[in-house]
Amino acid sequence: MNRPNAVWDIPTRCFHWAVVIGVGVAWWSAEQQRYDIHEWAGYTLLVLVVSRILWGLVGSRHSRFADFVAGPRRVVAYLRGTASATPGHNPLGGWSVLALLSLLLLQAVSGLFNSDDILYSGPLYYAVDGPVRDAMGELHEIAFTGLQVLVALHIAAVCYYQWVRRDAVLVAMLRGSAPGRVGREAPRSAWIALVIAALVAAALWYGLSQAPQPVSYW
Repeated sequence: MNRPNAVWDIPTRCFHWAVVIGVGVAWWSAEQQRYDIHEWAGYTLLVLVVSRILWGLVGSRHSRFADFVAGPRRVVAYLRGTASATPGHNPLGGWSVLALLSLLLLQAVSGLFNSDDILYSGPLYYAVDGPVRDAMGELHEIAFTGLQVLVALHIAAVCYYQWVRRDAVLVAMLRGSAPGRVGREAPRSAWIALVIAALVAAALWYGLSQAPQPVSYW
């Protein structure tokens, strides 16, 4: 018996659960003032988000933005209950993915310019002047607040669809497919996503290595 095509491929599922862990570690490390851990959590999330954006352009069918980001008409039709069923994200879910990716990207990038004014300075802290640093610090706080709201809504929506509407969305995100959620095409090779992530990580490392360093008076 052939295994059904995954509606969400291995890279998409790995990204999802890695972000869950990464956001948790970033929050905990900030609360505990473990900025050494917080810094690496931020780098990891940045690589994950950029890689997911690229995978949303060239990845498997149901991982691509073109498959699940709907226009206003489809969103209205979904709210009215007249939209056709899709194996992946519904129209509202598609926009929530974009919102989460945007906030995660803003959170990670703004953190590169942050400092605790004592022991830790982000790798791009000395690349900009004071007003930009202050603006980035505010953005970091605002993005995290927005992220908390979206995460709470996301968890509530998953619980609603999984246990109220009996839609196996959580099962599909764990296994790849579920009854009523089967991919319409075979997923692309996960090795492509791994190469993309490696290239993104290398580009980030190289870019940050070129950042200005603090002036030494010794």
